[in-house]
Amino acid sequence: MLKKLLPILIALTIVLAACAPQGTPTMAPADVQNTAVSAAWTMVQATLNANPTATQLPPSETPSPTPLPTFTPPPLIPTLEQFILPTSTSAPSDPNNCTKALNVGEAGPTKNVRIENTNKGRANISLNLYTPNLFGQCGSLSYSVAGGTKTKIAIPSGSWYAYSWVENPPSTGSVSFFIGPSGTQDLLRLVIKKDTIAWVGP
Repeated sequence: MLKKLLPILIALTIVLAACAPQGTPTMAPADVQNTAVSAAWTMVQATLNANPTATQLPPSETPSPTPLPTFTPPPLIPTLEQFILPTSTSAPSDPNNCTKALNVGEAGPTKNVRIENTNKGRANISLNLYTPNLFGQCGSLSYSVAGGTKTKIAIPSGSWYAYSWVENPPSTGSVSFFIGPSGTQDLLRLVIKKDTIAWVGP
């Protein structure tokens, strides 16, 4: 009888052993680390999914091009002809045109005249042989004399008018004089003073 039950007991033991609860299996350290990392990433992804989707800002308006200011050209530059003063109506060859430059070479023998500037500032002097002389010549000459200095010039005989203007201090002067046709070489002087010109001569 025992021999008959032994196989049955062994079979039950095997069945019961198979059905009995198993021990908790242990995981390798690498598997534990991989599982933790995977769980962490899963939590991060879940947090991101829970956040509301960021609302995109509306696109900024494209600025319309600002019209450039209208360029107004400057007024035309005056031409040189607009600055030229009208010339004398007399022809340059007219012997009675005494506003032109004097042709000293054709005006006869000259006399030495010394211009003396007694002022501190520079003096400018204009001499005009205002009527044709014995050689039919007339016209103008001009000179500039530094303050406190003298200069010698040579001018022909005739009726002269002298006008001076001193730069500093400003002053003007004038005088009329006559140089005769004599052959004397006496010193003739034009002395420029403040507000006047003195003629020293025969």
